[in-house]
Amino acid sequence: MIALPRLAARGIRTALERYRARGADLPFGDPLPAHGVAMEGYFWRITDPVDGRVVIALIGVNRDARGGHWATLGLATHPAGTLAIAAAPDGWAAPDHLAVRSETEVGSFVADADRLEVDLGPGARLRISIDEAAPWPHRAFGGSSVFQSVPALNQYWHPWLLGGVVHGDAEVGDERWSLDGATVYGEKNWGKEGFPDAWWWGQAQAFADPGACVAFAGGQVHSGPLRTEVTAVVVRLPDGSVIRLGNPGTSPVTARVTDTTWDLHGRSLAGWEVDISGYAALGDAHVLPVPLPSERRNTAGALEHLGATMSVTLRRRGVLVWEGRSDLAALEHGGLARAEAELRRRGIPASAGATHAAPRLP
Repeated sequence: MIALPRLAARGIRTALERYRARGADLPFGDPLPAHGVAMEGYFWRITDPVDGRVVIALIGVNRDARGGHWATLGLATHPAGTLAIAAAPDGWAAPDHLAVRSETEVGSFVADADRLEVDLGPGARLRISIDEAAPWPHRAFGGSSVFQSVPALNQYWHPWLLGGVVHGDAEVGDERWSLDGATVYGEKNWGKEGFPDAWWWGQAQAFADPGACVAFAGGQVHSGPLRTEVTAVVVRLPDGSVIRLGNPGTSPVTARVTDTTWDLHGRSLAGWEVDISGYAALGDAHVLPVPLPSERRNTAGALEHLGATMSVTLRRRGVLVWEGRSDLAALEHGGLARAEAELRRRGIPASAGATHAAPRLP
């Protein structure tokens, strides 16, 4: 009889592990540990409003067709416009907390919730620690809200770090940037292999109110017969409170995105209303890669601006709650065909195997 509760507990644990291995998390679950899906992506964005500088660091821990792991590594900057990308033959993400690592001959990337160290060769290095972190405050659901509990979606999204104080520096080309006192944002996105025809994303700090942070992510999500277009918006107000919109029916957000503009509008049944307007010139974008996990290679996938303009207005029941503008915003328009077209426009043929490109500096 004693063995029966143990067997039941083991069965429940196994069922939960299988459920999570399809990308989903139960309410009040932690989305930050690795799920074991085809792609676990981790992204940090450091903004220095004093010197007008931005550094992004990304790692995707990918699972190939045989179950082995490899990693997509990246480091990019603004206004220097540098970009370093690598496809590393090995990668690891912790199954019980936030930690990622890839250390191979093509470069190294080691990170957890408090530190980040990247070395992609001379002129492409970053070493920081994070204090006074502003974590995601809502325990029941993450950035994907109720969608986090739907198994086998193509993409999930969670902005887990909405601010923090940076200590450290970056090697950017032949310069060394001090990043002491800069602010930081972090997110995780994960899912099965395959990308939608289009997606859009944005993030900004460096508002007049230093505690403010805005992020959004949208695109086509699907799991089996379920197909819909969803955009989520997260606003961290200067007082630390966090508002999220983007649930169909209760707080829908519409998005109109072109090559140069991002316009979002959302309204909730609770009376919140958000408007976001972004602009960036097409040639200013970094062309970033996305992984093809089963093939162990990257391909051009998204156009991301690191020094764009974003204006945000938040109202409740018609009363202005907060508004701000950042000229160091990130704006992204994703899609494999779109990225390949931009490479061709810049005179870089996709047939040459190009997976990324730095912006066209004046």
